[in-house]
Amino acid sequence: VDPVFLARFGLSRMNVLDYFLHPLNPFRTKLNTSNEVLAMQGTGIGTLMQFGVNHGMPLSPQSAEEEYNVALTRLTGEQYELMPPVTPEGYTQISPLYTIRHVVRSNPTTTKVLGIYYVLEGVIYKSPSVRALMKANVARTLEGLSDACSALSQCARYQPSLGYIWVFEGNGDGDEEDDPVALLQLARRRKRRKVLDNRRPGERTDAEEEGIRASEAIDRILVRLAKSPLVTSRDTTKASSKQETSATDSKPASITAVKVEGAK
Repeated sequence: VDPVFLARFGLSRMNVLDYFLHPLNPFRTKLNTSNEVLAMQGTGIGTLMQFGVNHGMPLSPQSAEEEYNVALTRLTGEQYELMPPVTPEGYTQISPLYTIRHVVRSNPTTTKVLGIYYVLEGVIYKSPSVRALMKANVARTLEGLSDACSALSQCARYQPSLGYIWVFEGNGDGDEEDDPVALLQLARRRKRRKVLDNRRPGERTDAEEEGIRASEAIDRILVRLAKSPLVTSRDTTKASSKQETSATDSKPASITAVKVEGAK
């Protein structure tokens, strides 16, 4: 950060490259760049906006940046390019964020990106590369896995009769945790529910879920059939017919009993 530059000129799109090429910037290259060659020729975004091309008509901010980029394509070597804003209004509005790309140009159409930098509120930041991001993410992942393995290694117990088991219920007393009887009881409680395919409790496969839904649908159909008036009328008819047959069967038995008593 150069507070003198910011206090004197401010920061905008027409002077952000001059601010980036300041000798106090630790990110700028030590070699002579094409931007400095154009600066010695009196070509810059600010000068193009004020005097135009060959001291002609002044150019708009967008036209001045386009003309400056065309001038960079005529040169080879290391260059710093100011990336265009997201919207056309960004050419005229003061933005707190500017993006600069460091490239090596071998011809007007071939460039190789060496780095990307951000100028945020006058502070210059270097964008990390994809390799650095992947390396940091892998390092954080490995650190988390190492901590998890260290924590799990303290919960593993081995018994000759049981083999390796996990003990996660800690009572704060190491003697109770290593008690063979307590470990055996714990293993028996855990073996009550055997999960053969290493699924979590309550987890079902798609086939099991479909079977459960089919069973529930069949139960609902049976309930509706049981409440159907056709089924209930048949049941009442059968019940009345049974009562009539039982009554007719009981009458001859009573008559024969009376006759036997009269004969006696």
